[in-house]
Amino acid sequence: MTPTDFIDSKAPQLAQYGTAFLSDQLDYREIQLYLWDTLEEWQQLSPQGEAQTDTEKVFWHLMHCFDRWPDWVLRGNLFLRKQLQDCCEFLSLGGELPGGCIGVRPAT
Repeated sequence: MTPTDFIDSKAPQLAQYGTAFLSDQLDYREIQLYLWDTLEEWQQLSPQGEAQTDTEKVFWHLMHCFDRWPDWVLRGNLFLRKQLQDCCEFLSLGGELPGGCIGVRPAT
């Protein structure tokens, strides 16, 4: 599996998790478990280099947001909440790259 294949398969899942979280249908702990499982799978690929596609950049940006901010901040901060919504929509529907997304692959 290539890094692009990995991102293409995981991005829609992350978008679903994010959308469910924002609509209070998924507990934050479930997202945390998803993050760790996904990072573990990513490490097995041993990818090198920078994020290659807009989808990958948004994917890593969204992963970072869920890792960096506690649930109450993500739910309560209108700027972050809007950014999460935009990223989830981009990952599930495509379209224009959301502003402010700085997606960086995690170091291996």
